Amino acid sequence: MAKIGYARVSSKDQNLARQIETLHKYGIKDDMIFKEKVSGATIEARIQLKSMLNFIRKGDIVYVAALDRLGRNAKDIGYIIQQIHTKGATLITPELPDFSQIPNPGLRAMFTEMMLAVFKYQAEEERKRIKARQREGIEIAKSNGVYKGREIKYGPNAKKPQDKLVWESVVRMLRDSKSLSIRQIAQKAGISERTVYRIKNRDLK
Repeated sequence: MAKIGYARVSSKDQNLARQIETLHKYGIKDDMIFKEKVSGATIEARIQLKSMLNFIRKGDIVYVAALDRLGRNAKDIGYIIQQIHTKGATLITPELPDFSQIPNPGLRAMFTEMMLAVFKYQAEEERKRIKARQREGIEIAKSNGVYKGREIKYGPNAKKPQDKLVWESVVRMLRDSKSLSIRQIAQKAGISERTVYRIKNRDLK
């Protein structure tokens, strides 16, 4: 049985120190912590997460400082948790009771699964409440004539010149480089595959 940690922040200017300190308290050594500075918007772009999922074995225990380090929404969190359980490993986080001392792996996994099911339900309900409040706010703004819609980060009218250059590069590759896949274009442009699809569907009709 190995103790494995995963730590993530969303941008390069953020610090992993607090999460790593939490993982150290669980007795996890630095060489067993998978660390990355990348948005949680997509799983595809998270190289260290995928490396961690490939590394874990049956009986291992995976520690994270908070469940939202695994993903930004209940769907992604649930998918990653399922991948951990499929490998026969257990997930531990301060937000949930610690079942790591239960000697029976099957019983440990069962209790963890029950708690995670409750958490995922709560997270999904909170997401629905947030979306409902957002819709209400938009409707109020529209009725007052002040709603302008969400700003487009990558587009011909992007605020930042570098974001406009990224958009131009993606559009050019989508039009001229038929041999490049969406994933390859995303990697070359330094953005997510979802963003490439959004540009394609919005600007190349």
